[in-house]
Amino acid sequence: MNIASVEEAKKDKAYHKALTELLYQLADDDFIIAFRGSEWLGLAPHIEEDVAFSSINQDTMGHAAMFYRLLEDLGEGDMDALAHARNAKDRVNAVVLELVNGPGNYLKEPKYDWAFAVVRHFFYTQAKKLKMESLKNSTYEPLKHVAIKVNMELYYHLLHWRTWFTQLCQANGDAKSRMMAAVDKVLADFGGVLSLGPDAALISQFGLMEGEEMLRQRFIQTMTDIFEKVDFPPFENKLGMKNGDGRKGEHTKDLEDAILTLGEVYNSNPAAVW
Repeated sequence: MNIASVEEAKKDKAYHKALTELLYQLADDDFIIAFRGSEWLGLAPHIEEDVAFSSINQDTMGHAAMFYRLLEDLGEGDMDALAHARNAKDRVNAVVLELVNGPGNYLKEPKYDWAFAVVRHFFYTQAKKLKMESLKNSTYEPLKHVAIKVNMELYYHLLHWRTWFTQLCQANGDAKSRMMAAVDKVLADFGGVLSLGPDAALISQFGLMEGEEMLRQRFIQTMTDIFEKVDFPPFENKLGMKNGDGRKGEHTKDLEDAILTLGEVYNSNPAAVW
């Protein structure tokens, strides 16, 4: 079954529900991780990384916009409102993506953890790459086309974060120990990224994307191979959801604070055309 238009997708209520749930996950994940990445502007280890990281965050926010646009086309509301005006409890992003970069805040004494940033973005980009590869065969044609566009940019994003991950893991002393701690922290909540939520069975049944377990096993195998290559302790399958299941609307105060910042300009005049 291939669905080529919005009208066709709306005819089957179950298909439409599974499709919109998947799109909200994809959009919300990219939206919040792009924001957390943007908070490193001016704080990255060196100026070249400042430029590169900023570019990646712009790309990622652009990906979120494309997914929100698909939701708008499906009748879910204005894409700007979907991005900026929804409450934390209405979001379905994975919790690990919303966690703060470290103590302090961007404008006052930020003491951010670069190891955590590298591991979180590398793991997320690798998982996202696997999802986009799967979505290139989605039964929903508009989503398939977006996945192809996103996938082209992910090649460079993944190369960037794999390089950082490899170099820091192969370093000695403090760098390696910080990376090990960051891996443990990210894995504790990374199960949320690989979750397809309450409608996981329908998402795979309708051919929107491959099943949750298939994606999970591919991610584990990829990470296992990478950990071996960098002479890092073996990758352990500790993909948990320590701080809540974001796919079910369970979130931390970190997300509430982020949404207040992200929506400040939009909420000052929702009727404005940006």
